[in-house]
Formats: sequence, C-alpha cells, structure tokens
Amino acid sequence: MTSNNFSSPQKTSVKKPLLHTLQGHEVWPPPIWLMRQAGRYLPEFRAMRAKADFLTRCMTPDIAVELTVQPIRRYKMDGAILFSDILILPWVMGQSLAFVEGKGPVLEPIRSEADLKLLDKNRVLEATRPVQQTLSILAKELPDVTTLIGFAGSPFTVACYMVEGGGSRDFAQTRKMMLQNTPLFQKIIDLLVTTTAQMLSAQIRAGAQTVMLFDSWGGLLPPQEFRQFVIEPTRQIVEFLRAEHPSVPVIGFPRLGGVMAVEYAEKTGVNTLALDTVTDPTKIASMVPSKLALQGNLDPMILLNGGDALVKEATRIRDSLRGRPHVFNLGHGVMQQTPPENVALLVDSVRNV
Repeated sequence: MTSNNFSSPQKTSVKKPLLHTLQGHEVWPPPIWLMRQAGRYLPEFRAMRAKADFLTRCMTPDIAVELTVQPIRRYKMDGAILFSDILILPWVMGQSLAFVEGKGPVLEPIRSEADLKLLDKNRVLEATRPVQQTLSILAKELPDVTTLIGFAGSPFTVACYMVEGGGSRDFAQTRKMMLQNTPLFQKIIDLLVTTTAQMLSAQIRAGAQTVMLFDSWGGLLPPQEFRQFVIEPTRQIVEFLRAEHPSVPVIGFPRLGGVMAVEYAEKTGVNTLALDTVTDPTKIASMVPSKLALQGNLDPMILLNGGDALVKEATRIRDSLRGRPHVFNLGHGVMQQTPPENVALLVDSVRNV
C-alpha cells in the first residue's frame, strides 16, 4: 500500500471538526467531505482500479484502505468515507452480484418467498469481516483530525436493487411487489433493517466514528409509502444504533424526498440530514431544529464545470447556513469527468474565510 503522507487541513478549535459538527455544534468554516470523493475522477484511483475488479477492491483491506485515503491525502478532507458499496450486504447474504461495465450492478432478482429463503442473514458479520478490517486499519492510519465514516444503503434502496435485479429509472418491479405482495416486500425490508443495523454496529466497533444511511430511491414513493418503507425502517436502525453506540452520530440521506425530508428528520432520529441537489438548504433549515446538522448540497455539475461559478455557489451555500451545524458536501456524488483541480478549488473556497 502507498505510504500515507498526510498534512493537517486548516486549523480549527476542535480536534475533529466533522465529528463535532455531526454532534450538533457549529464549526466555522464548516467541515467538508464529498460523496464519491474516492472515485474515477482521480488518476490514482484509476491506477488502482486496473489491478482488481470492484468487489475484490471492496473486500481487500489494503486496497480499500488505499482508495479511502486517496482524497484525504490529496485534499485533506475532514471526513474519510469507507470505500465499499451498498450492495455488499445482499451479496454476503447469498444474492448473486456482478458489476458490469456500462451497465452497473446485476443481481439475481428476489421475486418470491423461495428466493428470499435462499438468503442467510447469519452470514453478515463474518462475511463482512474484511470491511471491518479495513475500518480498523483506517482508524489507526488516518490523521487525528479526520472523522472515519461508515455507511450502508437504507432498506428501501437496497430492496430496490434486490427485487429489480439491478439499476432502473423507476424500479417498476420493486414497486409492483410493494403494492401487489406487500407482505413479501415487508419481509425483505425487515430482513434489511436487522442486517443493516448489525452491519453498521460492526463498522462502529471496528472504528467508524459516524455512519451514513443512503436512501437514493426513497423519492420514488408517495408520502404514505415513504413513511412505511423509508422513515420507519430508518427509525428502527437508528434506534438500534443509539442503544448500542449512544455517542455515534447517524447521517441520513433521503434523496429526492422533498418536503418529506423534514418528517424524515423529525421521526427517524438521525443527527444529520443530508440534502440533495434540488433542496433549498435555507428553507429546510427554517423547518428543522437548530441543532440538527445539515449536510450538502452543491450541485455536482457545478463542481464539474469549476471556475468562478463554483467559488460563488460554494460560498453562497456555506454562508447561507452559518450559525448552525453544517457539513459542506455535494447534493449527490462527484461526477466521473470532474477535474481533480476543481475539487481542490472547492475545498479552498469553503475553507477560505
């Protein structure tokens, strides 16, 4: 593995600016990390990508550690998010999974009780031990100022891929099962609540100092179904984690949840609400408690384009949320074609006060 050559980011009055913010305190300037900050826009990532397939990279601690620390080494981000994938969970339970170039994840779909019974929830902790090893190494090697972030997909979003058999624009098969065979769909959700909570708890025991739940597809649902399959499962996971690890903050990302994001923040118990690109952060800020941290929400396309427009928009978002806990981030992940120098410009802009 490449030797770690870190230097500290801009000094702040707290040891871990990101963790302090997630715990409900304002830090100025706000801490910054980016979704998909380890990715194909970095030449050093592409060099590692050529050495092993995606699942091997996720499940080989030395490789996963290197990919996690690359953006920390380059940009001194305040948070290092584990290099992994939300579909590791169904895969370790026994669902087939392959990542196909140009197509994305491909799974053998779960469409019946018999399909569901083939999955083994008891394999999760042992089968994800390499991920836990990655976190243990990172906890020792990262700079003291950097917060280590674990994560999982939220039950509804993971269920979308499990039922559909891959990615989709509308996840029609998933929503069809949700409406026509609600008991089966609820069993899938319940399985994912239990296993996601266990997996995240193991990540925390291994060294993660905060965890994030990604609900990328919850915005497909109308309000009542959103409450049933997004808010309630997330609440159960947060409740479990709070009992096991009361001091560890949880970040929730109900992408495209619209006004339901406010109810999500209120009822799930998350410490931080991550905002998607289409959300007006100042309006959301007026609708949620002042101690609830907000994360986001620069448009990744603005980051890709760079220049003065990037500096202006980053500064606007940063300044609009001054006075409350705020983690600067994107409203979605870094785009593959983003010039690395634009990310450096963004980090400098956020920290330049």
